[in-house]
Amino acid sequence: MTSEQKYNEADGENEALLFDYYDDDDVFDTFTDGDCGCDEGVLGFSDPFSSEVKPRILLMGLRRSGKSSIQKVVFHKMSPNETLFLESTNKICREDVSNSSFVSFQIWDFPGQIDFFDPTFDYEMIFRGTGALIFVIDSQDDYVEALSRLHLTVTRAYKVNPDINFEVFIHKVDGLSDDHKIEKQRDIHKRANDDLADAGLERIHLSFYLTSIYDHSIFEAFSKVVQKLIPQLPTLENLLNIFISNSGIEKAFLFDVVSKIYIATDSSPVDMQTYELCCDMIDVVIDISCIYGLTGDEAGAPYDKESMAIIHLNNTTVMYLKEVTKFLALVCFIREESFERKGLIDYNFHCFKKAIEEVFDVRLKVQRSRKLLSQRRWSRQTVPNGTQVPPH
Repeated sequence: MTSEQKYNEADGENEALLFDYYDDDDVFDTFTDGDCGCDEGVLGFSDPFSSEVKPRILLMGLRRSGKSSIQKVVFHKMSPNETLFLESTNKICREDVSNSSFVSFQIWDFPGQIDFFDPTFDYEMIFRGTGALIFVIDSQDDYVEALSRLHLTVTRAYKVNPDINFEVFIHKVDGLSDDHKIEKQRDIHKRANDDLADAGLERIHLSFYLTSIYDHSIFEAFSKVVQKLIPQLPTLENLLNIFISNSGIEKAFLFDVVSKIYIATDSSPVDMQTYELCCDMIDVVIDISCIYGLTGDEAGAPYDKESMAIIHLNNTTVMYLKEVTKFLALVCFIREESFERKGLIDYNFHCFKKAIEEVFDVRLKVQRSRKLLSQRRWSRQTVPNGTQVPPH
């Protein structure tokens, strides 16, 4: 393995702001800064005229289905074995993952026993700002009750917000054989869609994933969930296709370094083993940087704009990692004969990186324009001393 790491403290905050595709100021009034908070009661928006807020991802399911474990493993790097000691969630816990990651959304973990359809609980406000609803089903338990709760949740949420992406995680499949996994998925898929058809709701689309915290399946499933919330996804995929076709690259991923969720990939199919190798490579780069990097006052971040790594596999394939932004990394699979033209690959990567910057620069300008417009609309609704404020 050949690895190159350099460290630089001049990694400014302006760069991070440039690539954040949701505005950090568009948050809810009831939330405070922090890694995780638990809320009880009615939740509301700070600005009802805000044109863009961070999308919410709701984690729902019955008790002990593995919702909190999923959140801890994916976004807190908790070892799967440590999740055995997690206490059962008894309140709604939300986490803002935009502080240390490229992806910008909020995850709300709902306890299995909570009745969020209680008349005193404003579930419409929750579903109205939701981008994706993940319902976790324990595959090793009797899932009749879970399917009933899934149907109730999906139908209520769809009436409030038809644009929600409904995702079903068939979880804890690590203890099942491959044939049993497929059988479980087929049975749950059929029952869930039959219930929707009986209610005349065939237009509701459910996506199903086989997941486990003991392998990379949970990261791949979350990647596909998050990709649906990224408005620039078609553009990113097109840029990756252009990049690999002109560089002799076989496969390329755009990774969020913190969560190991891949933001985009080219149009060729994703192989699970390839994805696992990418995740392992990111871990190697970060771990080596933390262990052998500069210490004291000279130390920089373990991942910065000079980060780069090359790994030669024993099947004549080369893995190549390059920093794209403060939070993003490009991981490529290249044949050794193609990697001999490394200069061409690096030049094409420079063009690719510049195009990525332009994509999110445009996004940032649109956000600022929308924010300014929403502030003006908000100010016109203010009536101080009984006098309507004239438009600016």
